[in-house]
Amino acid sequence: MLIHNQEFLITVLESAVTKRDARAYLQTFTPKSPAGGGKKPPSTGFIMYDTIRAVTETPRFIQGPEPESVPERDEDPHIVIVKLSETQSWDDTVMDGVATTLTRLRNLGFISVIVPDCHPDTIDQQTVRVLKAILRLGLPGAKIVDSAIWKQPESETRPRLSSVCPTSLFIGFPEALVTPLKQGHILVVPPRALCDETMKYTNANSDELVVALTSFFSGIQFGHQPPADDDPSSQPSARPPRRALVDRIIVLDPHGGIPSRKQEEGARVFINLEEQFDVIQKDLVAGGRHNLPNPADPGAPRTKHLENLRLAKATLGILPSSASAVITSPAEAANINDVDINKNGNSPDRFAGEVRTRKWQHPLIHNLITDRPIYSPSLPMGRLKPSTEASKGLTTSRMPTTTLAKKGMPVTIFPDARMLGWHAPKPGGPRLRLTDTCIDLPRLLHLINDSFSRKLDAEHYLRRLEDSLAGIIIAGEYEGGAILTWERPFGLDEETAYNSGRLVPYLDKFAVLKKWQGAGGVADIVFNAMVHDCFPSGVCWRSRKDNPVNKWYFERSCGERKLPHSNWSMFWTGPAATLDDQMMDDYEDVCRNVVPSWADNRNVME
Repeated sequence: MLIHNQEFLITVLESAVTKRDARAYLQTFTPKSPAGGGKKPPSTGFIMYDTIRAVTETPRFIQGPEPESVPERDEDPHIVIVKLSETQSWDDTVMDGVATTLTRLRNLGFISVIVPDCHPDTIDQQTVRVLKAILRLGLPGAKIVDSAIWKQPESETRPRLSSVCPTSLFIGFPEALVTPLKQGHILVVPPRALCDETMKYTNANSDELVVALTSFFSGIQFGHQPPADDDPSSQPSARPPRRALVDRIIVLDPHGGIPSRKQEEGARVFINLEEQFDVIQKDLVAGGRHNLPNPADPGAPRTKHLENLRLAKATLGILPSSASAVITSPAEAANINDVDINKNGNSPDRFAGEVRTRKWQHPLIHNLITDRPIYSPSLPMGRLKPSTEASKGLTTSRMPTTTLAKKGMPVTIFPDARMLGWHAPKPGGPRLRLTDTCIDLPRLLHLINDSFSRKLDAEHYLRRLEDSLAGIIIAGEYEGGAILTWERPFGLDEETAYNSGRLVPYLDKFAVLKKWQGAGGVADIVFNAMVHDCFPSGVCWRSRKDNPVNKWYFERSCGERKLPHSNWSMFWTGPAATLDDQMMDDYEDVCRNVVPSWADNRNVME
C-alpha cells in the first residue's frame, strides 16, 4: 500500500468509518511481514485504536457483539476501473478535483485504471488531459496504455462473457497493463483497439472496454492468452492468471447516479441488481422518471443511465459478490465543495439529508472503505429531502447524486405482495403457515437463532403463529428475513377484529445472519421489502429499550414510544397511526402482550 500522506489516511478513517470498518481496511491493506523475518514495514495499526471514534457514526443493524471480520490479504494489486464520461464537458476545476480523488484512492491502496469516454474526435486530447491532471500531483503518476487493447474480427465467433454488454475487445498485450500497474502507476486506457485482422487501430466502445478490462484482470479472459514456450501454465488450455483484484467499478457521469422513479428523490442510493435490474431498466426505457429527451439521442439522460446500469450489471456479473459499482457525478467525485463544507458545518451546499451531527463524507472514499453507500437505502425519503433554515434564509437543496450497485441477492416474499401488498385474511380462510413446503423451516430457525444469539422455542413459536402469520420475507439463501403477523388487540376475537379493521400488522421477527450484519445491505433489503411491498400503509414492532439496534429502527420509523412499566420500545411506520388514537392504542396493546418464544425462559424478563 502506498501511503504518502499519513495525516490524510487518519482523517479519512476518523471521519468516514467505524472501528469495525477501519479494522477490516487495515487488515486488508497493512503490508505483510517480509519473508525470512526481515525488518517489518511500518505498521499502520496504531491509527485506529486511539483515533477512530468509539461510537458508530452511522447506525447499523447489528444485534449483540459485532462479529469480527478478518479478510484475507492478497499480494495482487487492488484496483478500481474508472469510466470518465463526457470529459470534454468537464472544466479544469472538476478534472483536477477528480485527479486528486483518484490519487488519494491510490494512497489508500486502490490503483485506478481509467477509461475516458468522450467524443471520438477528442480521444487523444482528453486522454492527455487526464494524464496531465494526475502527473501534476507527483510521482508515481500515471501512464497512457494504448497498445494493450485488441479487437477480434467480426467474422470470428468467441464466447461472450456478458449478454448485457457483450464485447469483441480483449487484452492482446497484457504486459502493457501489468508492468506499470505493479510500479504503482495509474493507467489511462483510451477507447481504441487494434484489430488483429487488419492491424489498424479503430475507436472502441468505452463500456465494452471496461468489461474487457474487468474480465482480463479477474483472470477470465479465455481464448486470447498468448502462450509462452517455457511456461506450460500459459497454454491456451490453462485458466488465465488473475492479474489484480478489481474491488470497484466507478462511473463518473455528468448525469449522476441512476435516478429514482420520482424526480424529486434524486438518485437511487443503492441498487440490488439481482432483484431490481429488470424493474429499473424497464422504468428507464419507458421514461417513467419524467419527460426525458428522445431516447435515440446517445446523449440523452435516459440513454446514459441505461448504459451505466447495464455496465454495472455486466461487470459485477463477472466479479465476486464483494465488488460493487459506484455511479456518481464528476463534481461529486471531485469533492469541489469540501473546503466550504469543512469551514462551515451549516453550509447550504451540504448533501441533502445529512444528519447535522455527522461530518461530510466523500462518496468514493466512504464506499471503498466501508462498502456501503453514504445514506442507507432503507431510510425514508423524508430523511433525505432538502430542508430550509428559515432563520438564516438557507436551503439545503442538494439531493443524493451517487448510486451504489451490488450484485446483491434475490428477495422472496410469501405470499407474493409486490402488486397489492398484504391484506388481512378472512376468518377461517386459508393462510400461510411456517410449516408449508415453500418455507425451509430448518434454515429459517437457524437464521433466527444466529441473528439473536438465542435459541427459539420452535414448538411454542409455531403454535403461536399458526393462525396469525401474515407472511415471510427471505433475502438470498436465508441470509436475512422477516416474519410478520396479524395480531388482535387484547379482548377482541378474530371475527370482530377483522370486521372492525383492527387487526394489527406486526413485525414479529427481523433477522440477519451475524456475518451479514452491518454490511452487505441485507437488513436494508429486507426492511425495504417490508415497508414498500408488504405493508406500505404501516407496520409496528417492539424492541428492548436497551437494544443497540434501536437507533437504526428509529431512523426508519415514523415514531417511537417507550412503553411504561415494561422493557419495550414500540416503533411504527406509516403516518396514519400517529393521527389515530385507536390505532396507536391497538399497536401498544399488541406490543405489550405478544408472548415471546425463546427457549431460555427469559420471556418474563422482557
